[in-house]
Amino acid sequence: MIETIEDAAGFEKLRDEWDALLETSASNSFFLTWEWLYPWWKHLSGDRTLRIVTLRSGGELIAIAPLASRPRRLARLVPFQSLEFIGADKVCSDYLDLIIKRGREPEALDALAEHLGREMLMIEMVNVRRESLAAGLTAELERYGWSTSEETIGVCPFTILTGHSWHSYLASLGSEHRYNFRRRLRNIGKIARVRFEEARSPAQAQHMLEELVALHNMRWRDRGGSDAFDTPDLIAFHEEVTQLALDRGWLRLYLLTLDDRPAAALYGFHYHATFYFMQAGFDPAYRKQSVGLLAMGLAIQHAIDEGMDECDMLRGDEAYKFHWARERRELGRLELYPPRRSALLYKRAQAMGRAGKTAVLRTLPMVDRTATSRSDNDVRDLRPLQH
Repeated sequence: MIETIEDAAGFEKLRDEWDALLETSASNSFFLTWEWLYPWWKHLSGDRTLRIVTLRSGGELIAIAPLASRPRRLARLVPFQSLEFIGADKVCSDYLDLIIKRGREPEALDALAEHLGREMLMIEMVNVRRESLAAGLTAELERYGWSTSEETIGVCPFTILTGHSWHSYLASLGSEHRYNFRRRLRNIGKIARVRFEEARSPAQAQHMLEELVALHNMRWRDRGGSDAFDTPDLIAFHEEVTQLALDRGWLRLYLLTLDDRPAAALYGFHYHATFYFMQAGFDPAYRKQSVGLLAMGLAIQHAIDEGMDECDMLRGDEAYKFHWARERRELGRLELYPPRRSALLYKRAQAMGRAGKTAVLRTLPMVDRTATSRSDNDVRDLRPLQH
């Protein structure tokens, strides 16, 4: 049975079933947990409309498509309503995907494709892995005449920690980087009392998050600023996520102090034997002491001591990430276009480039008026939407 959840109350009620299903899914990752996506919806969803599609078999939840509908956005030259993953922007939500119970993928993908195929809305799925369940949905929709577009949009550096001690992991790094970390750690201990603490209580989590935000913004102040923590909605989102993650034992929020003065902070999550590095900040007054470098190394050491299998630096190809991680995963964007004239023209415009896109989109209102005579479904799908 297919059901569409369209209100926050229905989303909230799914919490226990959501995480239980995710545990059984091949797409299991922190950024698909209810504890991440529900706060995102509360604080960062903007003008989207909730469209979570669930599939049950004999009353058992076996699949979730965590979707929302987005009004047409002429600023992005998308002239019609479309569907996208919850969590798709504002924050780093990597490895977004469908959630399907292992062993039930064929029937679930077929049912989801049939349901979404009837809606005839463009679907944009970002931050997905090549081997994602979303790729399986793409193949199913192609059977219904849909067309697709795929592109790589980023990489996630990562390193395998399985079998490593801290010393063997350091030995696997470049000699210059290894020497620099050890020298910096040794030298800073000579000039200050060093403490590296983890948030263990709700009060500590709140305090360390405030320090992280302050340190992050201090670091970026002279570089034009950062959009990681620049709005009240973003702050509220992270406040809720950190408390929910702390309750589940997933939060890894660290504060490095020198003589009790905050010098650096690092924010991440421990989920299913993976340490996900989310964000960091440091006081520029300690730039010469490389406190950001030290916080990262100490966080990875803690991950190894906890027996984690992997450290994932998440999306971004910044050079410092590859000092700690030598492997990478690609993230992509999948765009799925229904067999509608306006959607196919939009796809063609995307391929032609921005100049060609603008010219083609100017013709869409006339195309839509012509297309409305074809069927009632076309009239419903092509009607202009209110913002």
